[in-house]
Amino acid sequence: MCGFSGYFTNKKFSTDESSLLEAMGRSIINRGPDGGGYWFDSAAGIGLSHRRLAIVDLTAAGHQPMHSSSGRFVIAFNGEIYNHGELRALLEESGLSPTWNGHSDTETLLECFEHWGIEKTLQATVGMFAIALWDTRQNELVLARDRLGEKPLYWGWQNDVLLFGSELKALKIHPAFCADIDRDALALYLRHNYIPAPYSIYQGIEKLKPGHYVRIAIDQRRSDVKALPFWSFNRAVEAGLASPLQSDANAVVDTLEAQLSESIGMQMLADVPLGAFLSGGVDSSLVVGLMQKQSPRPVKTFTIGFSEAGFNEAEHALAVSRHLGTEHTEIYVQSKDALDVIPDLPNIYCEPFADSSQIPTFLVSRLARQQVTVTLSGDAGDELFGGYNPYQFAPRIWGKISQVPLPLRRFASATLKALPIKGKVEKLVDILDTPSREDFYRQLVSHWKTPSSVVIGAKEPITVLDTSSAWPATQRYEEWMMAMDAQTYMADDILVKVDRAAMASSLETRVPMLDHRVVELAWRIPLDMKIRGGVGKWVLREVLYRHVPRELIERPKKGFSIPIATWLRGPLRDWSESLLDEGRLRREGFFHPAPIRRAWEQHLSGRADHSSKLWGVLMFQAWLEEQGR
Repeated sequence: MCGFSGYFTNKKFSTDESSLLEAMGRSIINRGPDGGGYWFDSAAGIGLSHRRLAIVDLTAAGHQPMHSSSGRFVIAFNGEIYNHGELRALLEESGLSPTWNGHSDTETLLECFEHWGIEKTLQATVGMFAIALWDTRQNELVLARDRLGEKPLYWGWQNDVLLFGSELKALKIHPAFCADIDRDALALYLRHNYIPAPYSIYQGIEKLKPGHYVRIAIDQRRSDVKALPFWSFNRAVEAGLASPLQSDANAVVDTLEAQLSESIGMQMLADVPLGAFLSGGVDSSLVVGLMQKQSPRPVKTFTIGFSEAGFNEAEHALAVSRHLGTEHTEIYVQSKDALDVIPDLPNIYCEPFADSSQIPTFLVSRLARQQVTVTLSGDAGDELFGGYNPYQFAPRIWGKISQVPLPLRRFASATLKALPIKGKVEKLVDILDTPSREDFYRQLVSHWKTPSSVVIGAKEPITVLDTSSAWPATQRYEEWMMAMDAQTYMADDILVKVDRAAMASSLETRVPMLDHRVVELAWRIPLDMKIRGGVGKWVLREVLYRHVPRELIERPKKGFSIPIATWLRGPLRDWSESLLDEGRLRREGFFHPAPIRRAWEQHLSGRADHSSKLWGVLMFQAWLEEQGR
């Protein structure tokens, strides 16, 4: 885990290149506190900066930017290639490998690019990564991002300069950067509480989509460059559904356990201390259980607890830890501990981001970093194995309301909206007039239903949710929702949340269920082995119960959350009021004050819980304030 940044241009600046690249790296030093380096070629117009968090090969042989043995390629790389030992062996068997300088996965990658080319190398990897690769022979820059989007990569042209890097902080250091806020992307943000790829908060800057790479020559601009896929989530879905496992349930459980065990074993390799997050839920307990089975010593596990009723799962994590025999560390945090994190959030998340579980994620990451440098997490179990509640209720509700003709539903919705209703009935009214199950899903995942009416001068852009040609071919509604969640909410919310929160403490996080072989296997498992008897993740649970007693796990799903609705009415009220002040909103000119003030007043009065939509506005306001400092 590291961070990098750079630029590519034929435009000359008065700024000293070494000082500029060093400053770009220093801005993201939290991603790589163990060392830094830079490289540039003034004649070619290329510069690379790198910050290192040493995980594999702690010696100087792992220093970046790194040159290939022939000198053709120069790389700045963020991530881990878990099968790099196998890739080295393949090179050696073919008689292609050089005399190795060390045992880093960066060096392995470079030699694979040298001998196999770009696409074949990317397809051969098992891992998470963002890559900037300079080809001195072709005078060409290659940017690439891992299959599921675990590692971030921003890129785009500003004043005739291509800027790229792990975080926007680094791009902003370059004198060519122009911080014009994209109001259309801001509207998307209000809908989702995150900004989905390929958009970013700034005009002209994108996120490279997962599973894609780009080749860029010096005279090219965005309209000339086509992002090329080296792996497709939709194709993985369709291939899995077309070739389902035909085995009985026990054999399927065996197959899944074997693949998860292999993936977890590969991700446990590190030259630094390693541990795992443990919430006591299905996914994290399974990952820890399979880790402990392969570990000769107790796995270090970490959790945080809250004193507020309904938000604490620490006691469940402790019970699982005791059963598995892990070396467990827990800390109970008070509301003040969580509230003290809020001023740092705009800097941790370098564009607006409003999943409030970012706060406990940061706290548990900070706790873990006191003892380890790498942690494994149980993320992605819900999206791959049918764990979220909407997979249970949405098909039932849509099945009922879709039987009523759309004109009649629209009339009923318009009539009911004129009445003073709230709560679940209000939500039902919102979905009555949706014309399709896909629109129904879009309403379910929306925080502000019509964000372009809240953001001044915005036209909400088209995303994958609006583009049927970008959807996988699925028959079952549940499968479609799972595929959409994996490519939107998981990639642009969950993985962003964990990456930034962990890297703020210089902690590497790994997600075994996002090994693409696990993903491909998951889509071969029939739906009735994922959702069974109204309960999700059936097949994951069956693997887990081989290692942890059922009674330690079976309980209602809580999620990793904080009492944000209560805090907005209590300890966060003054802070929120200052950011949502009507005069301030008018002066800044991004939001129409009326809908925001109405939501705020309804929330304060207790007539409604608007905490999620208000948190989105508050996080933008706090981020905007941070940019002005």
